[in-house]
Amino acid sequence: MARPDHASRLIAKFTHRRATVGVVGLGYVGLPLVRAMHQAGFRVIGYDVDEKKVAALRAGKAYLKHLGRELVKELASSGRFTATSDPRVLRECDAVCLCVPTPLGAHREPDLSFVVESSRMVAGVLKKGALVSLESTSYPGTTREVCLPILEGKEGGRARRLGTDFFLAFSPEREDPGRKGFETRTIPRLVGGVDDRSGEVAEALYSAAVETVHRVGSAEVAEAAKLLENIYRAVNIALVNELKPVLTDMGIDIWQVIRAASTKPFGFHPFYPGPGLGGHCIPIDPYYLSYKAREFGHSTRFIELAGEINHAMPRYVVERAAAALNDRGRALRGANILVLGIAYKADVDDIRETPAAEIIALLAERGARVSYHDPHVPTFPTMRKYDIPLKSCPLTPRVLRAADAVVVVTAHQAIDWAMVGREARLVVDTRDVLAGRKRTRAVVVKA
Repeated sequence: MARPDHASRLIAKFTHRRATVGVVGLGYVGLPLVRAMHQAGFRVIGYDVDEKKVAALRAGKAYLKHLGRELVKELASSGRFTATSDPRVLRECDAVCLCVPTPLGAHREPDLSFVVESSRMVAGVLKKGALVSLESTSYPGTTREVCLPILEGKEGGRARRLGTDFFLAFSPEREDPGRKGFETRTIPRLVGGVDDRSGEVAEALYSAAVETVHRVGSAEVAEAAKLLENIYRAVNIALVNELKPVLTDMGIDIWQVIRAASTKPFGFHPFYPGPGLGGHCIPIDPYYLSYKAREFGHSTRFIELAGEINHAMPRYVVERAAAALNDRGRALRGANILVLGIAYKADVDDIRETPAAEIIALLAERGARVSYHDPHVPTFPTMRKYDIPLKSCPLTPRVLRAADAVVVVTAHQAIDWAMVGREARLVVDTRDVLAGRKRTRAVVVKA
């Protein structure tokens, strides 16, 4: 009787939850994946270069609030989870999932340094016959053109053979921090292998932890699908952001227009304007396809135009605030401006690429005295482009009355919006949070 090959043995280990799964990068993508794999019954090793995260996990302390404190307590007390910053521990893994950042460079070019370095690190410790799955969003071809040569040892290490010594796939993350009703386990998962056998192996891994898995024809299909998801959102958000100033100058409320159009039961899906894009997916990922398209002689005009429109929104908000103050006989220079919400989306503490940073910087540049309140972000963290030395101030009637203008950036449910409408003098509302509220005494300007 023929012995089962490496792939068959690995598939059996995944199917029966006898495998050890490594997760490299314990942030907004990696930690939810740890939860899913751990809940599925796997032994999980979480690796991160940030020793503060590792120490927090070992101590059962939550650093991503939207995941809840029970998760980290459960992991810390579990005999099936190890948090580490020592890459040698990953030698025990039957599968290693790479959940590392893929930011943009200074000229909006892809920065794959984290993918490259993590691939090199894994190549140095990879167990024979293990699966490597890249989850970080990137342009089509990244898994095959960047990760594969490194894992094969073509950079100078010992040679490995795909399909025998290791398997390689791409399975894009689809996390949406704070979204109710969905988690890693329940969000349908795409899987594409660099070869067919890798696709089978990866499908077996994710099928053991995720309710629905769609295996596609290649890693490139999965990479392109992830980009399409985010480009679709970026372009449609740009459309309503472009219409916003047009309809505003016509005296028409775009929020009412969207609600009206949404009554059509087919052929329309609502997207909403805002103060700018935040998070990792929409402000960054579309440019990865634009970059790769140029290699094949194509320009992606929709993507570039959408980016131009969306990136202009923070400046539009500031201009609306300045005009509203001017109408009240007050200059922006020297005005007290209170920004409500600095997280990039409601009800989370995630500030990645938040438009609040640029809005605050532009207001300060124009001479305003800026403060902020965010119940989820007590201190403005240092960002790649911004270092804003502010702490969240209490939200009280006195604070609201002292502000010459209140600029709504994030519509956190924890904020007392009734009090804002009652006590503030001028509100620049980028999220339509005061629409329809009774006893609103503030002058409300949409932006």
